[in-house]
Amino acid sequence: MAEECRETLLKKVYYDDCPGCVVEQRKQLQRGLPIKMLVSIWLIALSSALPISSLFPFLYFMIRDLHIANREEDIGYYAGYVGASFMLGRVLTSILWGMVADRYGRKPVIIIGIVAVVNYWMAISTRFLLGSLNGSLGPIKAYSCEAFREEHQALSMSTVSVARGIGLIIGPAMGGFLAQPADKYPSIFSQNSIFGRFPYFLPCLCISALAFGVTIISFWLPETLHKHNGKARLHDDSYEALETASGGSDANEKQKTDEQTPKENLFKNWPLISSIIVYCVFSLHDMAYGEIFSLWAVSPRKFGGLSFTTEDVGEVLAISGFSLFVFQITLYPYVERLLGPVMIARVGGIISIPLLSSYPLIAMLSGFSLFVLLNCASVLKNVISITIITGMFILQNRAVDQKQRGAANGLSMTAMSLFKAIAPAAGGALFSWAQKRRDAAILPGSQMIFFILNVVEAIAVLMTFKPFLTLRE
Repeated sequence: MAEECRETLLKKVYYDDCPGCVVEQRKQLQRGLPIKMLVSIWLIALSSALPISSLFPFLYFMIRDLHIANREEDIGYYAGYVGASFMLGRVLTSILWGMVADRYGRKPVIIIGIVAVVNYWMAISTRFLLGSLNGSLGPIKAYSCEAFREEHQALSMSTVSVARGIGLIIGPAMGGFLAQPADKYPSIFSQNSIFGRFPYFLPCLCISALAFGVTIISFWLPETLHKHNGKARLHDDSYEALETASGGSDANEKQKTDEQTPKENLFKNWPLISSIIVYCVFSLHDMAYGEIFSLWAVSPRKFGGLSFTTEDVGEVLAISGFSLFVFQITLYPYVERLLGPVMIARVGGIISIPLLSSYPLIAMLSGFSLFVLLNCASVLKNVISITIITGMFILQNRAVDQKQRGAANGLSMTAMSLFKAIAPAAGGALFSWAQKRRDAAILPGSQMIFFILNVVEAIAVLMTFKPFLTLRE
């Protein structure tokens, strides 16, 4: 009898009507990598990133065409405000969406965030509203951690960050190739058509169409949140399970008490908070870099830029996006297992400092040498950024239990969005200020831009060391 009791208790406890338990059972039976699930998560994360980034390459020209800036040097200021409005909207709602995801499930919040994508002052207000409704990133991070077996979690988390990184790259590429189609492709689009009268409509239409397709896919995702009073508890090879088998009612009472334990105060969870702070500083750097790179590339050479067209910027970013995808599916899981998320952040941050310092020197080149070196630098910088961000994702999700994972990711998104709301405005202001001091004796023009970016990166690297960044035991 005791043996039967022990055998029963050594099994995992599931609830028939709980979608989270269904997913747990499915995970136990999985032996290979669920490719369909991975692709679905990749598409959802990609579609949530495109609205942020698609304006970057043609924002310079759109503000110029709307005659908002009085001088060409002031365009960066106004471009930064448009980029910041999306993140400001997300600051105000991310914790709320995380709490909703913990209460009602990851899937509803993911669907709402993707549906929001389907639908110069108007640009700010609509991006603010889009940011307020786009609460899918936090839940999709929690979902990617919960839907896969532990050995596949590094790949699933990297799928989210790489998809968003590719979105932040493909978005500008789409904007660069598809903006002003009547001017670029007159044989296909007439000046009298809607694409001629609204030159920035086509990239927005394409992103909305993608979001519509991803919304349909999202309905087929299984829910991972456990919806019952207790929780599925793994007892295999567990001392607690053996104690329950031999201890009778006292052990059962202990299990009930554990299940009713109140949720931990997230703000007192230092492994979570420290990883969020480091993540925010790296995100501040990456968002400012994304804003500045596109502005720097299309600005005239007299201001230290590259005088690129939007097609040129789109080409560079498309190559970087493809390289990111190849890196994710081939090398990242091995790098993560070899170095771990913290060491990856340290090494990547240190490498990016001399890399960014080389950008003003790259701007002095032309022709084929400029094309090769700029693409190599862009690929390496984006690979480093996504690798670091993925490591921070992993640390944050390991720092909390499932019942708080949505709120924890919502808190992370709120803090990150605040930093990213500052980044475009600060990056645009920094860009305009640097252009005005192109004749300065110390760090003229773009040299000052990349020097300040390196200072931010160096601060982030220092924060990855103890006693600041600590891991959950």
